Amino acid sequence: MNYQDIIVEKVEGWLEVTINRPEKMNSLREQTAEEILAALSDAETDRTVGAIIFKGSEKAFCTGIDTSEFQLKENEYFDFYRKRKRSRKVNVLFRDLPGYTKPIISAVEGFALGGGLELALVGDMIVAGANAKFGLPEIRLGLMPGGGGTQTLPRLIGTALAKELMWTGRRITATEAKEYRLVNHVTEPGKALEKAQELARTICANAPLSVMFTKSVIDRGMDMTLADGMAAEGDVSFMLYFTEDRNEGLGAFREKRTPTFRGE
Repeated sequence: MNYQDIIVEKVEGWLEVTINRPEKMNSLREQTAEEILAALSDAETDRTVGAIIFKGSEKAFCTGIDTSEFQLKENEYFDFYRKRKRSRKVNVLFRDLPGYTKPIISAVEGFALGGGLELALVGDMIVAGANAKFGLPEIRLGLMPGGGGTQTLPRLIGTALAKELMWTGRRITATEAKEYRLVNHVTEPGKALEKAQELARTICANAPLSVMFTKSVIDRGMDMTLADGMAAEGDVSFMLYFTEDRNEGLGAFREKRTPTFRGE
């Protein structure tokens, strides 16, 4: 695909996707979402890609949905509703991201606001530079989060604090986000990508099937009872007994060498 809104780079064993709309503070439009979906679709079946890193610029990771996307013609409101449910790429992006089997790490510098924060939230972990600012300001525009924020944020930080942030629309610093357990790590300004790469490097050195199954069981288990989650873990972990990577991992442990995993 000929990318216009993003830059896609293969780095070591992972893929880095840069949102590249500096004139719009890296806001998302349909074209942006379509390109991200295409890049992730390719990465999903590429065995040489073990993780994805999302990033933006020094000023902005992503500032949400491009406001020009909100313009509707008269008598087209229900058409827009249908598109939102079925074909609008921005909605498909937020809906599909949690289903990807490979870890998604967001390296945030600058602003991650509205849909930009929601984009990071539907990934697996967030690394923030000390200059990062997070917020869901939609309520100040007579709107509300529409990219999953009302569901993802409370699961991370609890309902009371999530309601406060949404109902006030206030922005929080990277330090506050770390305190609230919204982000995994806070780095010096400009160093978020380095930390994200460190995490990706470690993840990619491990058995990809183990990473995939672990991600699946953790995410599914969040909506299960403890007993059902334990049962799901038991079933899935048992399947790893029949993989070549298990044999390789145990063999490398016995031989005191670094294992070479192939996702088989």
